[in-house]
Amino acid sequence: MDTVVAVYTGQGLAEPLKKQFDELLPGVRLVNIIDDSLIAEVVREGEVTPGVKRRLMQYYQHGADLGASIILNTCSSVGEVASDARPFFDIPLVKIDESMAVEAVESYRTIGVVATLPTTLQPTMRLLRQQAEQRGKPVQLIDGLAAGAYDALVSGRPDEHDRILLETVVKVAEQADALVLAQGSMARMEAQLAERVGKPVLSSPRRSVLAIKKLLEAERTVR
Repeated sequence: MDTVVAVYTGQGLAEPLKKQFDELLPGVRLVNIIDDSLIAEVVREGEVTPGVKRRLMQYYQHGADLGASIILNTCSSVGEVASDARPFFDIPLVKIDESMAVEAVESYRTIGVVATLPTTLQPTMRLLRQQAEQRGKPVQLIDGLAAGAYDALVSGRPDEHDRILLETVVKVAEQADALVLAQGSMARMEAQLAERVGKPVLSSPRRSVLAIKKLLEAERTVR
């Protein structure tokens, strides 16, 4: 049985991602490693600290030791750590937002990037620029920081979070061909937001699981 080890920096995405795995990869063993002190430290310090990098590398190694066929990094705020870690592992290390970024830059020229945290927004914008440069695709990125939404969510006010996010998306959509949701936790609003603004809205969880499915199928063919 193939094993995917998912590394989380917070609690919120584990259950939604499990549903995607149950639907798309029911025969795959999913193991979760969750350390919610990671995102707390990133938010507090405003950056990915050496301590966060060190702990993530340890978790990736734990995943490999558990017999993972693939490691899934589920947090866009620390995606650059996952990129740096790839040369140290002989198994794929999938970043949750990479397939979304590829699809966005291949399909659209002006992309709104929506996040509730600066520490997620900036790495996502760098990822999009990197993917565009690799493909020779000129893109314009629109900064869509939903200021105050994250604080509302962690303070137990999800309705206010959703209101602020919706207002931000409507504003950004006026300037963009499509929108990218920088945090996987926003995926629950993907369809609602797309219907509201009448433009494509991309989120990462399902796309990352589809990418893993493709990798596993390719590996089975080689075997």
